[in-house]
Amino acid sequence: MANQYYPTIGLEIHAELSTATKMFCSCKNNPDEEKPNTNICPVCMAHPGALPVINKKAVENVIKVGLALGGTIADFSEFDRKNYFYPDIPKGYQISQYKYPIVSGGSLQGIDITRVHLEEDTANNKHVGEASLIDFNRAGVPLMELVTEANTFKDNIECAKAASNFAKEFQLVMWYLGVSEANMEKGEMRVEANISLSSDQKVLGTKVEVKNLNSFKSVERAILYELERMRDLHDSGNASQIVQETRGWDESKGITFSQRKKEGSADYRYFPDPDLPKMKLHSAFNLAKMKTYLPELPLAKRARYQKEFGIKDEDIEVYINDPDLAGWFEEVANILIDVAKVKTASNYVTSDFMGLKKANKNTTLPSSAHFVEMIEMLSENKISSRGAKDILAMIVLTDDSPISIATKKNIIQTNDKSAITAIAEIIIAQNPEVVDTYMSGKENAIMSLVGKVIKESNGSANPQMVIDILKKLLQ
Repeated sequence: MANQYYPTIGLEIHAELSTATKMFCSCKNNPDEEKPNTNICPVCMAHPGALPVINKKAVENVIKVGLALGGTIADFSEFDRKNYFYPDIPKGYQISQYKYPIVSGGSLQGIDITRVHLEEDTANNKHVGEASLIDFNRAGVPLMELVTEANTFKDNIECAKAASNFAKEFQLVMWYLGVSEANMEKGEMRVEANISLSSDQKVLGTKVEVKNLNSFKSVERAILYELERMRDLHDSGNASQIVQETRGWDESKGITFSQRKKEGSADYRYFPDPDLPKMKLHSAFNLAKMKTYLPELPLAKRARYQKEFGIKDEDIEVYINDPDLAGWFEEVANILIDVAKVKTASNYVTSDFMGLKKANKNTTLPSSAHFVEMIEMLSENKISSRGAKDILAMIVLTDDSPISIATKKNIIQTNDKSAITAIAEIIIAQNPEVVDTYMSGKENAIMSLVGKVIKESNGSANPQMVIDILKKLLQ
């Protein structure tokens, strides 16, 4: 019988904030700047005598996040110096927060949050051959850090999934609040996982930190790999080889690797930054007013879409991840009103429209009025589902109305019973083998005849009427 182990995960998520300027100076905060060492000044380059000034907008953005997560906003907060030397830290210390973070507590996706604080980002290291170059454009950019509580799970997969889902949801929250682009490919959001494994559910194992995971897939893969590595060491009697350290993630090899011994808070020699004033946040910001101005967040939007529209969970996630699409869909839903029609509309959006967009990323949304007209025509059996797909492919490209397109393409569905009956009689006579199969009890065989009738009618025959007529003729 396999040994029972309990995996525990804690996350640290860094996100660059979307502000016009850097955290402590007036240099431009531009993540898209390609020319190195352009957005720099004596403050972010740590020239002697240069003094920092707090970016109030960055503080406001962190408060918004705290309110959205249900955290406690500190009245008193301050900035500290976190002392360590790397080439990408111009001052030899990083301005961060230690004892008095802006936000304490809160939760998301069922995971409790310890704190959310504000600091400055480091420069970018770029390695060219054997040389290491440094671009200071990013040095001093406002960086928000969220730290979760340690959460224990029943198995490795549940643990990895929970971590990835939390990071995805937090990215969504930042998008909805407008505080960060949180683009992981650009390094605007970085995830670090604190991982441990224990044979005793009440005792935490030795913690390992895996740094700079730059995709949600990497978060899952790195956690799973590290937990399996720890499990193997436990099973082989070598658990003492698990040491508190910082490990990197090799995406191509799918493994973690040791980088350095993990520092503790004492190693950083934190102390309050003497160049920056203390902050009294409750008097500097109207927290009650800020809370009322918060937008509808993903969790609330999911609940509302389920209640008002009754659409599938997977459809809801499409809208949650694309606020522009969601706003357009709500326009459509408010015009249609009827729940059945809204569900049909959602099916066409999340399957057919998204399929068109996948084939051509420049595909734009049709007017809500034209889309609604198409759905109404479909519900009134004026067009078939195939006809609706063809019309949708046209109304994303043209201003023509669905009725105009259907008329030009001759795909308006006929309900002329006598005309369809005449075609059906011919198809039955031409396909005796299919008829025999149907008459022998294989009822699905009738769909072959249905297809032939619709084809013979140039796609205009109402499918349900075709089925009814064929069944009556074959009685």
